[in-house]
Amino acid sequence: MSSMTGNKIKISVFGQSHSKGIGIVIDGLPAGKKIDIEKVLKLMDRRAPGKNSLSTQRKESDTPEILSGLVNGVTCGAPLSMVIYNENQHSADYNNIIDMPRPSHADFSANVRYNGFNDVSGGGHFSGRLTAPLCFAGAICMQILEDMGIEIQAHIQKIKNVYDDKIDYVNIGKWNTAEKVFPVINDEKGKLMIAEIEKARGNGDSVGGVIECAVTGVKAGYGDPMFNGVENQLAKNIFGIPAVKGIEFGNGFDATDLYGSENNDDFCIVDGEIKTTTNNSGGINGGITNGMPIVFRTAIKPTPSIFKEQNSVSLKSKTEEKLQIKGRHDPCIVQRAVPVVEAVTAITLLDVLS
Repeated sequence: MSSMTGNKIKISVFGQSHSKGIGIVIDGLPAGKKIDIEKVLKLMDRRAPGKNSLSTQRKESDTPEILSGLVNGVTCGAPLSMVIYNENQHSADYNNIIDMPRPSHADFSANVRYNGFNDVSGGGHFSGRLTAPLCFAGAICMQILEDMGIEIQAHIQKIKNVYDDKIDYVNIGKWNTAEKVFPVINDEKGKLMIAEIEKARGNGDSVGGVIECAVTGVKAGYGDPMFNGVENQLAKNIFGIPAVKGIEFGNGFDATDLYGSENNDDFCIVDGEIKTTTNNSGGINGGITNGMPIVFRTAIKPTPSIFKEQNSVSLKSKTEEKLQIKGRHDPCIVQRAVPVVEAVTAITLLDVLS
């Protein structure tokens, strides 16, 4: 399985949803960096399950056990490794899907790819559970980036067809979404989003949405053209988050509705520095940062595990069957994915900037 990424900052994720544990190894971190573990735990807690009716009721403490790489809370140059022990698996809930793949899950494609040896319990290595170690790694990378004057923040841009407030791509400001249970800029819009999630949950269904992320403090000149641009690297790693189905930078697809004169970012001088009056490019041109905020949006599909009866097939008998999914599942994973997007962005950008 391709569970490793990075050039100078390399990460390797291991474990399955219902294995004894899950974890990550981070190689290439600079030595001598003081790590605030409380900040790490705070970011991890934002994605943790079982907090309310909006997420799965699987209870996990997600307490990371650091095995190497820190001495007295300071990076020592050795690979930083961490494990989280799984505590609340209900593997029997997945007995009926061993022979019947769940629609829009990786069950069927993984069965073919791994000749039937893939672990289906909880989604195995394809589970959103693997985002917990990603948050651990991202929280560490984020602290190093903060020392460089770089800040990453994200919010729910929309759930179903309910939108949060539109942001200013040039003047990002402080959203304080990391301090909220439901990470939106406008709390009134958040209430409408929650109503949509609860409506889907009540119907045994699910909803998806879009997460918008902004990065400030990255100077111009980082990245490469063509195949190793900043957009390329962010997109590759963001797609490593389960349920991600799309990504766009700056104006993204909306730019196709504009004339070039409307979409182009005119240059200007601000406090002696070259800037642009708009930021429709999302902070990147030709794969290289231009000094403006990096802004992108990520599409998160509706949770495929729903309680409505669905159509599937028997892998053994090759007959069409009805499938009723059991277990504990999120009616919407968007709110828990916000810190994951921030974390993966931090991992990627520290690699780019190193």
